Amino acid sequence: MTEKHFGLGSFSLAGKNAIVTGGNSGLGQAFSEALAKAGANIHVTSIMPETGKTRSLVEAQGVKYRRLEADITETGAVETITKDCIESLGSVDILVNCAGISLLADVQEFGRDQWDKMVKVNLTAAFEFSHHVGNHMIQQGSGKIINICSIYSFLGGIGGIAYSATKHGIAGLTKTYCDELAKHNIQVNGIAPGYFKTALTEKTFSDPAKAQKIVERIPADRLGNPEDLMGAIVFLASPASNYVNGHILAVDGGYLVR
Repeated sequence: MTEKHFGLGSFSLAGKNAIVTGGNSGLGQAFSEALAKAGANIHVTSIMPETGKTRSLVEAQGVKYRRLEADITETGAVETITKDCIESLGSVDILVNCAGISLLADVQEFGRDQWDKMVKVNLTAAFEFSHHVGNHMIQQGSGKIINICSIYSFLGGIGGIAYSATKHGIAGLTKTYCDELAKHNIQVNGIAPGYFKTALTEKTFSDPAKAQKIVERIPADRLGNPEDLMGAIVFLASPASNYVNGHILAVDGGYLVR
């Protein structure tokens, strides 16, 4: 694509249809709003009750909104969600694997039940969505899969054994699916958010001293706002990133450089 032909239209998602898992709150809600602002219709799946906020944010952009309440760890749920998006919106052009949980405990106290729960939500569900949606994208000859990784896809982290392990797994899933699907004109990338103040990180920031220590390590000298992720998600979902594949984009205020 030459400079002469490159413009804002390269970031347009008009007429595209996106599944956003966990899109009812937190960063998932910001991703849903950003994709809608770029023109995409949004299919949200969440186990959380409907609040109406995501719907209003999406529909305010003049695009379609579809929501399916489901437990993505249940057998058959992912296939049902994928089919529902295709039947209600016409296709799945963008998949954002955002749903995730964080259960924290010292490694000696972290039990198998906690481990299994986190692996099911954070990793297995993303694999299943990538499998079912990926097959649909192969048939249509195009698609974008965006996995929400973490800076802990690259780090350890005290008290977060399963979180770090599953986020490392999501990074590996991203690279492997890129290897498999790139030849079908499907781009598979990841976003690795740094520290953002959401319900998922509420426990982390309940300790002012710990919160201050985290901020001191961030070159940007502040926590992230959900809006800080909007440009990254639109870029990776749009034609502007058609030759970006298997990449994990850190949006962390510079945290990983220190």
